[in-house]
Amino acid sequence: MNNKTYSSHCSCSLQSLILQIAATWLEQEKKDVIAAKEAYMSEHCPPADLSGDQATLMETCKKLQALIDKIDEERYDLEAKVGKADKEIEDLKIKVVDLAGVKKPALKKVRMSADAMLKALLGSKHTVNMDLRANLKQVKKEVKEEPAEAVGDWRKNIEDKADRKKMFESA
Repeated sequence: MNNKTYSSHCSCSLQSLILQIAATWLEQEKKDVIAAKEAYMSEHCPPADLSGDQATLMETCKKLQALIDKIDEERYDLEAKVGKADKEIEDLKIKVVDLAGVKKPALKKVRMSADAMLKALLGSKHTVNMDLRANLKQVKKEVKEEPAEAVGDWRKNIEDKADRKKMFESA
């Protein structure tokens, strides 16, 4: 036998051996799942007592129906939570793809006047001379004169504030 046929023969037997081991693991896993289900059912669902008259059987049926309704409500709530979580996961996956797909270019600092910027945006046909300070409104400062009484007796000022406080407390 040459080396090539020997190595291909070994790899085939190795693959078949791996497949046999995986098959036995799958069979064992199925048996374990069935055993776990049976253990859960025996622990949580005792066998129903079906002896007795019709009234006790009806009462047993009502109890079972109440348990079924409760379990259905829990199942519905869990399905809603899982659906919401799945939707959030899908949204996050979309965001990740969007963020990974779009790369921001490195921006360069450009020194340009407002006139040159407008000229570049609007084209050379439109010449706009923009003097930003020309359109500003002139504002005169008003000096407030405080009455001399405000500087006077501080007790009177406290009493006025107390009256205002009472007005808010009564409302």
